[in-house]
Amino acid sequence: MSPDMKRRAFLAVGATSAAAALLPKSLAVAAAAPGKKGVMLMNRLGPSSCDLYIANADGSNERRLLANPGFDYHAAFTPDGRSVIFTSEREGAGNAGVHRARVDGTGVEPLVTGPAVDDVGALSPDGSTLAFVSTRGDHRAHIWLLDLRTRALRNLTDSPVVAGDPAGPDCHFRPAWSPDGRWIAFSSDRNTVWRGHDNGVGWEHTQELSIYAIRPDGTGFRRVATRPEYCLGSPKWSPDGRRIVFYEIATEDTYDAHSTNPQVRSQIVSVDFATGADRVEHTSGPNLKLAPQYLSDTEIGYLVKGGDDEGLAYVSGTVPAVRRALRSPCWSPDGTSVIYEKPDFTPRPFDTPLYSWDPDWEYRFCDSFPVLSAQGRLAYTDKFTGTSSIITANPDGSDRRVAFDPAGKIPDPGFSPGAYRPAWSPDGAWIACGLGSWFTQDAPANTVIRVRSDGSAWEKLTDGTSNAGFPSYSPDGRRLVYRVWSEWDKGLRVLDLRTREIRAITDDYDNLPDWSPDGQLIVFTRRTAGANFDVYTIRPDGTGLRCLTDSGANDAHAVWNHDGRLLYSSGMYGFREEACLSDNTFQPYGQIFSMNADGSDKRMLTDSLTEDSMPLYIPQKFLRGKKRS
Repeated sequence: MSPDMKRRAFLAVGATSAAAALLPKSLAVAAAAPGKKGVMLMNRLGPSSCDLYIANADGSNERRLLANPGFDYHAAFTPDGRSVIFTSEREGAGNAGVHRARVDGTGVEPLVTGPAVDDVGALSPDGSTLAFVSTRGDHRAHIWLLDLRTRALRNLTDSPVVAGDPAGPDCHFRPAWSPDGRWIAFSSDRNTVWRGHDNGVGWEHTQELSIYAIRPDGTGFRRVATRPEYCLGSPKWSPDGRRIVFYEIATEDTYDAHSTNPQVRSQIVSVDFATGADRVEHTSGPNLKLAPQYLSDTEIGYLVKGGDDEGLAYVSGTVPAVRRALRSPCWSPDGTSVIYEKPDFTPRPFDTPLYSWDPDWEYRFCDSFPVLSAQGRLAYTDKFTGTSSIITANPDGSDRRVAFDPAGKIPDPGFSPGAYRPAWSPDGAWIACGLGSWFTQDAPANTVIRVRSDGSAWEKLTDGTSNAGFPSYSPDGRRLVYRVWSEWDKGLRVLDLRTREIRAITDDYDNLPDWSPDGQLIVFTRRTAGANFDVYTIRPDGTGLRCLTDSGANDAHAVWNHDGRLLYSSGMYGFREEACLSDNTFQPYGQIFSMNADGSDKRMLTDSLTEDSMPLYIPQKFLRGKKRS
């Protein structure tokens, strides 16, 4: 199965046929708290919760680690084995902070919190300094140090000697102290380029990492290990400090590694720290092997991610493997215990509170493609919580309806079939949407349809000879803009709903058009080169083409906000984590941004470890329901 097919297969979860009468259990958007401007709905791909567990190295005596769990992951023992450093979203879903607890699960305390991603803490051997990954500062993932006595913070990798090409991902991950405390090893994609999967043409990006080391005072920076076209990650030290162990995987396979059950392989490798030579491959054969750690001079434990052998494994073979669904194992200093996490991907309920990076707005979870009519009525695709139908309701949850159920209306469903990206007519009487297999490029049966918003009737607006989708109404309601993809036909098309005349306004690889509220511009996403996508605007007559973004990462999925600004997704600040360690979040670098209609004043609206997208601001005037307690 190709990487693109795997993504679509994941997105197809919950998209099986069901009766149109089945509605989401809850569709109400609660009013924001007094003093807030309203609510921003958004979608997030990633776990909905996560718990830490501790067990013996052989898997026996498993139990929850923390007496008071709260979306916790990425745990590590302190050097004395008496405490645990871990990442937690206790300040709000999506906001990662570093915490500490006793190994018996009590005494949880925050060490580093704030609006940035603060993740993967590692305590120095003398217990005085915490190394961790953070996006504070320039929004890129750096290695930071916290003096636990003075509380002073310092960015260790933000220096000219470490800085890579800012046009690339250029981020740093997974710090590990040497046993003598004189060095910190870490992985980094500095001086690499943004590259798509499927040999550079796929939408999602792969990641190429090398292993580096630096002294805690910022001197001595050097590359320890690298391999062209490979990703080397999660370094750990041998007990004597002479060797560094890491996982090694082909760069192309780092995209497949997002899948829960990937058919890719990696190996556990170590090198001599002083020379970077004396390379030893400690494993061979199939399986995705990650998170290696020395348990002794001769034993290395690691994670097998996905497949029939998923769980804990050991290179010597003398310690029995543990077959168990888990992630991010970390063994105690004496090698007798192991801590790991178990993420849960149960879809969040509609309107679940999320951490807000904007004091004026509350952030809440929503299913796919939420849109608000001019009359204040909500519509969206229930991709993760239903049947990929178009659902409508008043924001307070009243008058819920299935406006369109795609069951039985798609001759060749392909992957992730459904009715996607609804668009309201200005008078609220109609909803236009795509019907078919979402983004799948070679799906000519995909069509643009419109349905009565009360669900009473529907009609096809395109004939299915080209893959057509993602429609948007003109403000006068007389026209629709949509995109077409095929070997012979691509670009944006404008359909006159009265005459049914179709006019081409672009002929490039364009997608996701959205008509501005004043009717003057259409915003859309264009593939500019290989796997690079940027946000453009154009006038409805096909003139005035303008590029608004140029980050080198994917800038896409732009929509107009109620205030005339543009909302879009971007990877411009790079990955937040090693790509292979993510699960079911295909663009872990993707965050939500806003900008003016001319591309100026770009602002980051989310800063999480997961893929955030599909924002919709609902002003408080439309939210008359009961406020959240």
